[in-house]
Amino acid sequence: MSPAQLADRDAATVPRQSPRPGRAELRRAGSRRARRARRGDSLSARYLGYVGYFVGAGLISGAVVHYPLDPARYTRIAGLGVLVFLAATVLNEFVLTRQRPAVPRVLLVIGASLLLSFGIGMLSGGMQHFDDFPDRAAVLIPLGIAVSFVAYYLKEAERPARRIFSLFGLVVLVTTLAAFFGLRQLAAGIGEEPESGGHSHGSEEPASGGQQVGDAPAESDPQPSSPATAPDSSEGGGEEEGGGHAH
Repeated sequence: MSPAQLADRDAATVPRQSPRPGRAELRRAGSRRARRARRGDSLSARYLGYVGYFVGAGLISGAVVHYPLDPARYTRIAGLGVLVFLAATVLNEFVLTRQRPAVPRVLLVIGASLLLSFGIGMLSGGMQHFDDFPDRAAVLIPLGIAVSFVAYYLKEAERPARRIFSLFGLVVLVTTLAAFFGLRQLAAGIGEEPESGGHSHGSEEPASGGQQVGDAPAESDPQPSSPATAPDSSEGGGEEEGGGHAH
């Protein structure tokens, strides 16, 4: 075997060392770790966003239904609900997205989200308090269906007009009209029935008031005079007469 062949054999038997990772691979590994960390942070942020959606809609629904009872108080509650809902919208639609929409799109999304919050509030609040405010809820429920439908397609769809004036839009319109007339009839029937408790928002008279009024005359009836007074007077008279005869 020639010296050249021996050198080739020795070179083949020597294990090759793996090259050290370069800067590009280190940067890729670091970017992967950063993406995983951002994914975890975005999940927590999305949780906060969804909580804001539901809390804001809940505050608005209660304020819309109870507004006639205390306008000043429930106006403040509705304003707080709007702020919470809009903050959740900004977090979910702009902060947690990679694409940054243009200013007209931002204004459209914020306005549609505000409209959507009131639509959901009218729908959920009217359904929850239908027995307490039947006439008001009979208007809020169908109005909430229509408003939430239009607002959602304005917010999400690329061509909202085509989506709104579609077959599904016709179904929503028919459902809204049927709900309005049906709930009006149901509210009229509830209004004719006597009140029997429930979720009361006003002052109630005590139930025992009638019994107290009825019992008062019985307690204040005058006691009959004792018949023992008549014998006393007659006895006194007899003694005087007896004394007269003795003299």
